[in-house]
Amino acid sequence: MTATGLSSTPGEYRERLEEQPDAQIDAWAAELMRDMSIRRGVREVLDGLRRAMGADDSGLKRLYATGGGPVAAVGRTDNGEMMVPAISLYYFVSGARTLMPDARGRLIAYLVDNFHEIVYT
Repeated sequence: MTATGLSSTPGEYRERLEEQPDAQIDAWAAELMRDMSIRRGVREVLDGLRRAMGADDSGLKRLYATGGGPVAAVGRTDNGEMMVPAISLYYFVSGARTLMPDARGRLIAYLVDNFHEIVYT
């Protein structure tokens, strides 16, 4: 995989991410959220964000709204699970950057946590 520019392990991927500027990390995180929502669904993206951001639904809602997402677009599925429009997932990135002093590390954690998804796509 390394011949194509991909890392061979999650650890190597983390090291490469640490060398990237914030704008690149943000762009890749937003792109991953979009791609994951297409392949696996928005709920899977939200589950990953909960883990990486260390947030519950209330915390995710705050990140989303602070990042510019319309609060009225945050809803619930029939099963009571949080849902947002797939096209607006990128608001979580700017929300994290605004509210979390360690947003860079959390966004990198989100990317590394999904290493196998990235390699697959």
